[in-house]
Amino acid sequence: MRRLATLPTARNEQLMHSWVFWQRRALLSLALAICCLTALSFSSAPLAAQEQLTRSAEPVFVAPELPATSFDAVLAEGSRLESLGRWGEAVTHYEEALRESPENVALQQRSDVAKLHFSLDRRYADRSFVQSVQTLTPQQAAALYLELARKINTHYVTAPRWQYLAQRGAAAVDIGLGETTFCTTNGLNLTKEQRAAIRSELYQLTSRPVNGPDELAAFAAEVARLVEGRCNLRQAATFLEFTAAAAGGLDDYSAFLTADQLRDVYSQIEGNFVGLGVELKADNGALLIVHVIPGSPAQRAGIKDGDRIVAVDGRSTQELSTDEAAAMLTGEEGTAVRVVAETAGQRRELTVRREHVEVPSLEDVKIADPVNGVAYIKIPAFQKTTSRDLDAALWDLHAKGMRSLVLDLRGNPGGLLTAAVEVADKFLQQGGIVSTRGRSAQEDFNYQAHYGGTWRVPLVVLVDGDSASASEIFAAAIKDNARGDIVGQKSYGKGSVQGIFPLGYAGAGIRLTTALFFSPNGQKISKNGVTPNIPIESPRTAAKPIQQPVAIAANVAPGGNTAAKPTTGASELTIVGQDAVLEAGIQAAVRAAQQRLASPATDGAVK
Repeated sequence: MRRLATLPTARNEQLMHSWVFWQRRALLSLALAICCLTALSFSSAPLAAQEQLTRSAEPVFVAPELPATSFDAVLAEGSRLESLGRWGEAVTHYEEALRESPENVALQQRSDVAKLHFSLDRRYADRSFVQSVQTLTPQQAAALYLELARKINTHYVTAPRWQYLAQRGAAAVDIGLGETTFCTTNGLNLTKEQRAAIRSELYQLTSRPVNGPDELAAFAAEVARLVEGRCNLRQAATFLEFTAAAAGGLDDYSAFLTADQLRDVYSQIEGNFVGLGVELKADNGALLIVHVIPGSPAQRAGIKDGDRIVAVDGRSTQELSTDEAAAMLTGEEGTAVRVVAETAGQRRELTVRREHVEVPSLEDVKIADPVNGVAYIKIPAFQKTTSRDLDAALWDLHAKGMRSLVLDLRGNPGGLLTAAVEVADKFLQQGGIVSTRGRSAQEDFNYQAHYGGTWRVPLVVLVDGDSASASEIFAAAIKDNARGDIVGQKSYGKGSVQGIFPLGYAGAGIRLTTALFFSPNGQKISKNGVTPNIPIESPRTAAKPIQQPVAIAANVAPGGNTAAKPTTGASELTIVGQDAVLEAGIQAAVRAAQQRLASPATDGAVK
């Protein structure tokens, strides 16, 4: 099992490397999903088209009234995205609204239905998952689900709501029976009357008490037999819907992983994959390039950050769902894809070859201000190689005259917990780094700094609202130990640890939240984030160069070696352009180095 501090859901689903499968477009389901008997009731389709779940001699379920407030606009936009089958965008839309109003029940309901649709569409666009549906026997699929349920019982961070997971599984099956892709893949051709009859029977089953993993598996088995008998749906398809619904219903970060997705996760940890080498997100009918990985096929082809992909292989992205367009970018190594990239209204057609891409663990390593010896390193994510690569970079910068260091964690969505701890340990001589607490005692850890090999260089850390998870572990450790300044905007607030567990069939796995993490001072990161001590509310203002060079004494690297003198010449801070956060970070680094100079250590070295 690998311990991850993974990226937030919105970024995980809408901001991703091009090798991750996106969901394909699906027709909007007009049915209301299974009504949960707990607080949550599922509904799909625009509000005007909702149906009611009924059964003989049972109360009629009526969807809750939506508040006649500003939420109406949020719900209306969500319904519009749903009607277009743009479920991934709907998920992000509802998540952003819920960050502002986490207790709004209507938003919770719409969000969960969108997640069920999005999960289904992504899985049925995944060849490895479709193969599992078609090849797993009923016994194998049942064993897969039971294994997942038992792992949840053993490792999940809080006591699972078994009744809710059973009801969510039934809702997922009901949604699938109304989706064209699901029915086509499984050879179904249901009439409206058939689906209504199945829904009524599913509704009756959801009232049954479910307590524990074995009862959950038994409930799923009964549903699988029922649906097979009514419409000849293979049992493996039902069990797999229950499997995905159970994992995805735990929290925003736990998820079922198909065989291809599990391989992609491991590739991300190792820092390599096959693809174009871009991060992208939906942008009004186009694909916005958020980041181009240095040295990637996309960069060599001329794709740049901020470009909008408006056509893929001759098809306009306006006529495709976001998920279809993104899926068209994926493919086998050595194949090519034609894209039309738009920048400031100017379009150009490019051909990009899909290749093996090495994701650098560090970017833009440099002496940003040679006059004052301010070094700069961007850490895009905490990978398996980050600690090793950072060591090499620090020694190189040390030799070039590093007097202080700016570590840029803006946009860093997380990564390996152990990598974040190892990087923090390089800058802390003593004290806590992070603690994790789970329902199981085996998830409780206290990570402490070690004296040996510590870099004492003055440190500044840049963060923003997209700095999450592992990057928050690092930033909080630096802040709570008063080791350096934190500059920028409040971080995301994703304070949980996920473990990656392989499952026994189909090459699948589960990403499961196993613990919450806390800063050295005991502060809960989840939903709180890390607040900078030097806040910069507006990240884009005109930068001002430092007018006068500052004489800064040599820093001491591990082992007591003195750094070389900085290169003479004009400060490079003027190239910062309009990045006010970076400018403030460099100026804070200069001040920290001055303060270090004014307070020498007792051994003659710089503190």
